[in-house]
Amino acid sequence: MTDLMKWFDSRRSPMDVIERLFEGEMGTSAIRVEEMVDGNTLVVRAELPGIDPEKDVDVTVTDGVLSIKAERQEKKEHKDKGGYRSEFRYGSFVRRVPLPSGVQQGDVTASYKDGVLEVRAPLPDQGQEAAASKIPITRG
Repeated sequence: MTDLMKWFDSRRSPMDVIERLFEGEMGTSAIRVEEMVDGNTLVVRAELPGIDPEKDVDVTVTDGVLSIKAERQEKKEHKDKGGYRSEFRYGSFVRRVPLPSGVQQGDVTASYKDGVLEVRAPLPDQGQEAAASKIPITRG
């Protein structure tokens, strides 16, 4: 209930609440990410401990949006003379991060180490984005 009350804090604007909802701050089912720029590369690091990146993670770029999807399935069994105990945990997680315009889909790379997925996207030169062409105006 206290988590729910954080959402309705009167000091927050409605847009803050909506953004936090879509970013997944409320529950534990969201993938936590950190974004930073390293030189001319956007780096997105996602917490994904205990996951096999080859089987359980899907990284895609579509229409300028980086999507990280992961699925976790975990089952533990404990048998002894006194009884049997079984626990399971599973879920699907997704996080979408908009990429700056001009990022080339084919240049995006991903690696996984020590429970952290790192996605690197080279940023376009600032000169390319700033370049504009003049549109002639005709009298009609």
